[in-house]
Amino acid sequence: MKFPLYLLLNLLLILSCSFAAETDNNYKPKLIAHRGGVVDSITPENSREALLKAIENNYWMVEVDMRLTKDGVLITHHEKDFRKYFNVDKDVVEMTWDEISLLKSKMGTSVQKLEDVFKLCQEAGINVMLDNKIRGFDKTVCEKIVSLLDKYNLRENSLMIGTSATTEFFTGKVRLSCTRDQLEANMKRLDYNPDNYYYFGNPSPQDAKWANQNGIMIVGVINEWAIPKENEIKNVKKIIHQLKTLNINYVQLDSKYDIYFKESKDKKPTETLYK
Repeated sequence: MKFPLYLLLNLLLILSCSFAAETDNNYKPKLIAHRGGVVDSITPENSREALLKAIENNYWMVEVDMRLTKDGVLITHHEKDFRKYFNVDKDVVEMTWDEISLLKSKMGTSVQKLEDVFKLCQEAGINVMLDNKIRGFDKTVCEKIVSLLDKYNLRENSLMIGTSATTEFFTGKVRLSCTRDQLEANMKRLDYNPDNYYYFGNPSPQDAKWANQNGIMIVGVINEWAIPKENEIKNVKKIIHQLKTLNINYVQLDSKYDIYFKESKDKKPTETLYK
């Protein structure tokens, strides 16, 4: 019995899509928890509770947002002020640590010192990605960050989303995020070393091949703020399939999407995180 050619082609297409869906379930990159850990309606970003949940869920790394108080204390906090979660209309740089340490969110959580985060990460064996949100360049502050990473044995695997003001200082000390254009510019440096940088984003097949050929680490990204709400799940699955196809071994993501890297196919992502 002969089948029409168009039926055979349709059958092959269905089988290939099914295979892709199954293999995506087996895609297990090292996950990096965005905004300080596992964040949900009862667990604020950059809280100790979010970090503990990331540890419990076996994340490879946690990304924390780094800021500096009025009196020079390094803390983990995403926003420039404390309106979100704490309902305090003051910037981080306007408040001392003593003042900030008294703040409580409606969920009962507090702001963390960066050193306390490092200490817990060392104890739990989880790596750190630092999103540097400190304005300008203060050499003493930057040296303190490196010193703290060394104190808690975290620097070797640490990653940083840097700033233009601090790039020169941290180059060669902490692996820095780059686009392809930035990487190609850095390659012209006399002290260029691929281990000083990583490609941060979801690369095209051409960029992934180029990065791999040049020994450059790639970190994919699945952040809620960048994903259109219309067909959100479909868009996320498309990104994951692309990352798998390109064999991207590191992914920074909002924790609501980590269900797509687990065995269960019945779960759906939680509510919107950023309102």
